[in-house]
Amino acid sequence: MSIISAISQLRCELARVNNTLNKIAKQVGVPDEVTADILNELISLIAEGKNIKAIKRYRMVTGHGLKESKEYVDSLTSEIIK
Repeated sequence: MSIISAISQLRCELARVNNTLNKIAKQVGVPDEVTADILNELISLIAEGKNIKAIKRYRMVTGHGLKESKEYVDSLTSEIIK
């Protein structure tokens, strides 16, 4: 088995597992990671120019890493600007 086919197989398996987990989360009633209150808090921080605090808050709430948190806040910032 080549590395490329192994990676492709792992990606398919990961997608299947994520799909299954999403279905389970919906059935058990797991709330979205970012509630309306948290989203409003992040928007307020961004409006005040406190993007770093918004990133830290998002990381604390979701447990995501720095890169993912920064990308989320950046996308939220671009939505606010529009």
